[in-house]
Amino acid sequence: MKKSLLSYALLFCCGIVFSQTPKRKLVPSDVYHYQTLSDMQVSPDGKWVLYAVAKPDSTKNKKISDLYLSSWDGKDKVQLTFSDEGESNAKYSPDGKYIAYMSSKEVDSVKNNQIWLIDRRGGEGKQFTKMKEDLKDFVWSPDGLKMVLVMQEAEKKDKKSKIKPVIVVDKFHFKQDIDGYVFNRPTHLYLLDVTTGKIEQLTDGNYYESAPSWSPDGSKITFVSNRTEDPERNDNKSIYMIDVKKGSPIKELTNWKGTENEPRWSKDGKKIAFLRSTQDMTYINYDQDILAVMNADGSNVKLLTEELDRPVSNFRWGKDDKSIGFLVSDDRQTYISEVDVTSGKIKKVIGGERSFNELEANPNGSWLTNMADPQHPSNLYTVSNGNLNKLTHLNEDWLKDVALADVSGFQSTSKDGTKVSGLFFKPADAGAKKLPFILFIHGGPVAQDDYGFDFTRQILAAGGYGVAAVNYRGSNGRGLDFSKAIYADWGNLEVQDLLGATDYLINEGLIDPEKLGIGGWSYGGILTDYTIASDTRFKASCSGAGSAMQLSMYGIDQYLLQWNEEIGLPWVKEDLERYMKLSYPFTHADKIKTPTLFMASENDFNVPTQGTEQMYAALRTLGVPTQLVIYPDQNHGISVLSYQVDRYKRYLDWYDKYLKVSK
Repeated sequence: MKKSLLSYALLFCCGIVFSQTPKRKLVPSDVYHYQTLSDMQVSPDGKWVLYAVAKPDSTKNKKISDLYLSSWDGKDKVQLTFSDEGESNAKYSPDGKYIAYMSSKEVDSVKNNQIWLIDRRGGEGKQFTKMKEDLKDFVWSPDGLKMVLVMQEAEKKDKKSKIKPVIVVDKFHFKQDIDGYVFNRPTHLYLLDVTTGKIEQLTDGNYYESAPSWSPDGSKITFVSNRTEDPERNDNKSIYMIDVKKGSPIKELTNWKGTENEPRWSKDGKKIAFLRSTQDMTYINYDQDILAVMNADGSNVKLLTEELDRPVSNFRWGKDDKSIGFLVSDDRQTYISEVDVTSGKIKKVIGGERSFNELEANPNGSWLTNMADPQHPSNLYTVSNGNLNKLTHLNEDWLKDVALADVSGFQSTSKDGTKVSGLFFKPADAGAKKLPFILFIHGGPVAQDDYGFDFTRQILAAGGYGVAAVNYRGSNGRGLDFSKAIYADWGNLEVQDLLGATDYLINEGLIDPEKLGIGGWSYGGILTDYTIASDTRFKASCSGAGSAMQLSMYGIDQYLLQWNEEIGLPWVKEDLERYMKLSYPFTHADKIKTPTLFMASENDFNVPTQGTEQMYAALRTLGVPTQLVIYPDQNHGISVLSYQVDRYKRYLDWYDKYLKVSK
């Protein structure tokens, strides 16, 4: 008896020891665990949720997306597809019996995106189309007998020749990341008869159509296009309508000089909701969308969220057409709101220190959303009467053993008195000591860091660093004036805000003023260059996909329209002076003392490698410690998993080398 009690006691103690096993830290190779959600949709009867899960595949070195179903209560789940190529843009047929999706899986030598169908009641997905054009989108008709397709004219290739054809372009907008050099390949609407498979072209001309939406009776389609006299020299998008039959005239419903997008019909067919840019201008990068509604004939436009002064997105009509739900980006949060279409009264549905990323309506009046917080990556939730119910549990298995950084909000004051919001990531085991610091800057600039799950900053914090995310002027979430403040004046107010946040964290005793690091990607890399050219306090920096000699970027990247409209023409004296003012990190490179790791993607047409190479060459010439890393065959965003892991490792190795040395 004594022996049995002793054995039980030992087992009990072992259990306690096991339960107290310390959690491990997040590491770069966790990239191979990190799954993401997208393309969620509610079934027509409201009982099921369709969504895509992208899982890392280490053997293929990329993420593969498959389709899943969950019951509305989250109790039942089933995986629908098991493809090596991945599926996207899945949509229920109106009767709920079929699911159509896009896949580039090769069948009979057909490699480009095609529509596939799967019977919801059972069976495997089958390829439904074999089109030579590049499929961009599709939408079922209300009766399920047709689809409207958005397709781009096929690229002309000589299949017999092994030599790549000569590149000839004659467009004003002639470069685009991922697409490369842009050729004249218009995008049109087509009608697909689901019964016969017959396809007929609905629109034509040298235009680029998008965002089609059927009227509830199936007789009309609204869509978005730029049909101005010279569409490449402005950012206009207007909403048009066409009857669903070949040869029908096209009617322009809106004529705003800015952008109008994403038309969605009310269920009774009497109104169309859409997004409108704030500013009625040829082009401006610093803007935010307003939710608007109009009669189905384009009359009586009513701006519903103009007074909100915050970007809205992902809007959906409510159950009875009386209200519209939407997402709001507001000072580190993204929350769900509803607006009464008649009164214009706005109410918050649910918010908090977290980020709601998608929104869909259930016929029963509740909502489906995709939500994350600083400690939990995105999962699907239902929202009913302000209450959340979790449907999916992605990433929980591997994160349950990982110690994540604590994340807290802060507000700093820049030298001109501007209040700036930020987030501070503190390693779980940091204690009260002052931490070596990394100021990691978001890109955009019109974006914001919020209370979502931030894999990059969590990785950096796991390396033993205090990490800050700062929503400098130019970011959204703080109103239009805050975003527009940096117009044609880059590297000035943003740097003030970044330095003000750094000073605040030093004064709070959170970070070590002798061990300061900085970094970022895209505009975050650009601001890294601006900051280290303005302040020598930073002992290490990682500048990714950046630029500094802005004059030299004219005609090199995809932003020719922005250069012309915002900064000006380099051959005009006043504009040339502005270009040179914005180029100070390169023209004053001799002021930079910070050891800098420069990184870029070989095929990046967004911020091409030239901008990074110039700064590397300058610091190498000046004898400042530096290194250049180029990721082969990658665009602005790095998609190859092993390259993602490599980038995180290089970040940590570089910061460790210069920030974890003895004073």
